[in-house]
Amino acid sequence: MTDHKAVEDAFAFNVFPKRDLVIVRGKGATVWDRDGKAYIDCIAGHGIVNIGHSNEAVVAAIEEQASRLITCSGVLYNDTRARLVEKLVGLAPARLKRAFLCNSGTESVEAAIKFARFTTKKTGFVCAMRSFHGRTLGALSATHVPKYREPFEPLVPGFSFVPFNNFDKLEKAVADDTAAVMLEVVQGEGGVHVGEEDFFRKVQKLCRERGVLLIIDEVQTGFCRTGRMFAFEHFSLEPDMVCLAKAIAGGVPMGAVLCSDAVEAPVGRHGTTFGGNPLACAASIAALDFMIEKDLAAAAAEKGEYFEKNLDAGSLTKVREVRRLGLMIGIELKEKVKPHLLSLMEQGVLALPAGATVLRLLPPLTITHEELDTVASAVRKVLR
Repeated sequence: MTDHKAVEDAFAFNVFPKRDLVIVRGKGATVWDRDGKAYIDCIAGHGIVNIGHSNEAVVAAIEEQASRLITCSGVLYNDTRARLVEKLVGLAPARLKRAFLCNSGTESVEAAIKFARFTTKKTGFVCAMRSFHGRTLGALSATHVPKYREPFEPLVPGFSFVPFNNFDKLEKAVADDTAAVMLEVVQGEGGVHVGEEDFFRKVQKLCRERGVLLIIDEVQTGFCRTGRMFAFEHFSLEPDMVCLAKAIAGGVPMGAVLCSDAVEAPVGRHGTTFGGNPLACAASIAALDFMIEKDLAAAAAEKGEYFEKNLDAGSLTKVREVRRLGLMIGIELKEKVKPHLLSLMEQGVLALPAGATVLRLLPPLTITHEELDTVASAVRKVLR
């Protein structure tokens, strides 16, 4: 048997802190390693696999599209791309009328930054402390977490940070040169901190009054994860731009920016080679249809509540707090989380950190109640 771990160690330019596990197959909420051991996957590609691993509808759509046309330049029109942008805009509030397609979350944030500067002719951005918006230089400049920023400084100038959910500080930070305010409704990488409705309503009103664009980063929260198609719908917001990726295409790399009429398109000044390719668009159409048909937003809301009740965190002395919206779950501990992630892996559950002390669970929204019972039982076991 080929030692795939050794091959990756030898030839991959590795930027990830690897776990000692080789995954070779997945179906639904389960993945299997090369020895045939099964794991309930609450990493799910960092929140990508909302519709489950190897979803049959997405597989069929990819096979059909691949036999017809895989790629198509953005300077040409395409039938599959047209169907997708119409569907994406149809899912969004009426204010969001156009979609730019790209390949990832960080690309969607980069595009939103450029669109905001191009539209407003201003250069400043106000973001939140603990925010995470991506790893390319522009997106990283909007990211607050020091360990991601510091090795690559100096970054793009013009970005300032205020405490999350603190409107008074944000209002003071918005200046004459502010192009946009960029926020997550739930800070995923920052510890699963949930936004407050009053804060976001006031921010939107301020942006309208000051002529500042409001950008909502839904890369991790979008596509039913929080119990709504988009997390900003919990607060009835109408942003000027929404950054999307992760779950948009069932695991196929794709990102998007939804834009209002307040955003000017920089025709000929921005582009993407692979963005909006027919293969990814076909996968996305199938994924979105599956989410709607199975009402995964309602499933996420119900299953998240079910899991939290079953977890009974109040009986776990190592738990400081559980923060959750839908099936986006953060369990803050009174100690470091890493040893518990490794213990969970031994119990057959894969989970993520969200900072040094937060255990994060992002399972597929198709996960069964029985599988959630297994996850809750494993978490209780390792935290006792």
